Amino acid sequence: MMKKVLVVVVLLVAGYVVMDKFIMISYTRQGQSVFVPNVEKMSYNKALGALKSAGLTGKKSYNVRYLPDIDSNTVIVQRPVAGSEVKPGRTVYLVLNKREKPRFSIPDFYGRPLDEVRQILDRFDVAITGVQVQSVYDPAEDGKVLSQSVAPKTVVSSGSSISLIVGKAEVVETVQKIPVPDVLGMSLKQARTVIVENGFNTGNVSYEYSSLLVPYTVINQKPAVNALAEPGKVVDLTVVVDDE
Repeated sequence: MMKKVLVVVVLLVAGYVVMDKFIMISYTRQGQSVFVPNVEKMSYNKALGALKSAGLTGKKSYNVRYLPDIDSNTVIVQRPVAGSEVKPGRTVYLVLNKREKPRFSIPDFYGRPLDEVRQILDRFDVAITGVQVQSVYDPAEDGKVLSQSVAPKTVVSSGSSISLIVGKAEVVETVQKIPVPDVLGMSLKQARTVIVENGFNTGNVSYEYSSLLVPYTVINQKPAVNALAEPGKVVDLTVVVDDE
């Protein structure tokens, strides 16, 4: 009888130890939270150390545009932002500048709106050194590129330049147009709010995979930034995702 009692007591003590050391600790951690430290303008390795000290992890990503005056090892943006309350172990995306000047093949801009071309070239830091206006009789060619100084498929690097010839039709404006707001780099929710507040409507949302850019942010919009459009016009968005 005493032996059975002793076995029961041992099992109860063991159960208490398991509950106290493992189950209760796990339960308590579920309700914990930490605040994201400010790691912007830090070097990447220093930022990782600060996040580790706070119980968080960091993941490297790259800015949409190449910034010529920013060191490639410096954190320029963090997501979530500093001061956000998150669970321990949360991943913080650290946005760095691209290491090298990007190179890309010049597209064929014939027939594209000038504002759209500006947006494409601005993303790759290619300057438009001159825009020559040429009269056209077809209204469809108004504001569209007719010719370019750098031939399509020519490979150029960031900092290059190009000049354009754009059509101009003498058309009487019947509706006052307003500039389309810049929502690049915003979250989808924030972008939709800004678009509506500026008198436009949100349109189709397409998604593009990238392991380098900040997930769920806008990387392209149509009409382009500052393009003049009629109030109520639909603005389509492209959002980056990190899962294929």
